[in-house]
Amino acid sequence: MADEQKPKAPKKEKPAKTKEAAPEEGVLTAAAKAIGTAAGKIAAATGVADAPKPNTPKKVRIAKLQKKNNPHVPRKLKKAQKKAELAKSKA
Repeated sequence: MADEQKPKAPKKEKPAKTKEAAPEEGVLTAAAKAIGTAAGKIAAATGVADAPKPNTPKKVRIAKLQKKNNPHVPRKLKKAQKKAELAKSKA
């Protein structure tokens, strides 16, 4: 009994995606898409599509923010400096 194996259940098949599931397109739209893809393939093969466009502006590099010259003084040190100034002014 330990050597017996149960047969596995058959896997459920997923329904194949068909073009019928897509929204219906008109004849002109389908023809325009076909012509566009063919023209794109030809342009890429000849190297026309990779040429830089003449009217594209150059990329502007964004400058980094300048560092401020604020001396950062920790709170305890700042309090000690204030106490020292008060002691000098009283004396």
